[in-house]
Amino acid sequence: KNEETEKKQINIKNLSFYIPAEGVVTSKFDFSKEHFGIDIVAKHNAAVKATLDGSVIFADWTMETGYVIAIQHQEGLISFYKHNSVLLKKVGEIVKAGQPIAIIGESGELTTGAHLHFELWHKGAPVNPEDYITF
Repeated sequence: KNEETEKKQINIKNLSFYIPAEGVVTSKFDFSKEHFGIDIVAKHNAAVKATLDGSVIFADWTMETGYVIAIQHQEGLISFYKHNSVLLKKVGEIVKAGQPIAIIGESGELTTGAHLHFELWHKGAPVNPEDYITF
């Protein structure tokens, strides 16, 4: 079973991820603090980009994390982009890696200024985006 899990993770590592936002990682992935992603502080009104090709499965407002967009990718991966000021895509739209999907913002209650909270989930579990993407 371990070999299979490792094989799957190698498969993910072979994917060429696109950086979702140019900026500085100010808060790292920390499973113990339930911070299931990373925070990237970027320029005001910077574009948030799809990390991989996929299909938009969620694009809506939430109280805690504001404007959120989620994309389903191959290999059982889902990426989440939170606290946006504007969403550029709707549910069901197909997106390409590197395509703008939202604008950086500070929407929602759990924000401390304009930044992107980016999460990567693999088969239902959060993974550290920094294991796969160089920020």
